[in-house]
Amino acid sequence: MSHLNPATRAFTGLAVGMAALTGTLLTQATSAQAVAVALPPTHASFDYQIGGAYTPPAGVKVVTRDHTASPAAGLYNICYINAFQAQPGAEGEWASDLLLRDSNGNVVYDEDWGEALLDTGTAAKRQRIADQIGTQIDGCRDKGFQAIEPDNYDSYTRSGNRLTANNAQAFIKLLSTRAHADGLAIAQKNTPELAGNRTANGFDFAVAEECGQYDECGDYTSAFGNNVIVVEYTDTGRTKACRGWSSTLSIVQRDLDVSPAGSSGYVRKTC
Repeated sequence: MSHLNPATRAFTGLAVGMAALTGTLLTQATSAQAVAVALPPTHASFDYQIGGAYTPPAGVKVVTRDHTASPAAGLYNICYINAFQAQPGAEGEWASDLLLRDSNGNVVYDEDWGEALLDTGTAAKRQRIADQIGTQIDGCRDKGFQAIEPDNYDSYTRSGNRLTANNAQAFIKLLSTRAHADGLAIAQKNTPELAGNRTANGFDFAVAEECGQYDECGDYTSAFGNNVIVVEYTDTGRTKACRGWSSTLSIVQRDLDVSPAGSSGYVRKTC
């Protein structure tokens, strides 16, 4: 689900410094090189700020912000990237042939969010898309983020069978390689049906929307252990997530538009 409105790459000392902050290091192989990345602390107070950055509430240790924003000082920062779909109205930022099209040549959209799907159906197109998304990943590194959250991994489910889970996984491997080369951890966003493949796909932790609402949190913890961040959008979902996972996972409820604090409609609740 997407909510946002709005050359040599070597491992640097950033990951090591953040390892001291989180107390957690993960060593993972990418392209025959071992790269250490810092994972977010588990069961930590979390805030989801992809709709606009603001001063994190007291006690928050982990925050996700859009790649166009700056990290929050002193916290573990996750960089949100819309990796599988174009932002609303941003089709022109992509080569025409990289937008998924139906048999009549019309662009295929995620109708809920007005976002054009990117065509990850061939290796050549996947590489071109990954090169463009890769500049955003590099930007996250340069700003001082510690991880990336590539959204819409599940966009193949909205493609009318034009794309497959294998297409999505082949593409995400390109992004995980890029992230790890930049010293960044990478989150699996949603898509619990593919969580069992997390190691092959290069994922380090998970960000799960509404796993309480839909009784899917266990699908993520079976693959990621306690390295799961839960975002709910209803009181019911938060209550269910807290009932089962409040002692082990990071859980927050936000409003569906993920509004900045002080905005009309802003909601933030925890267990």
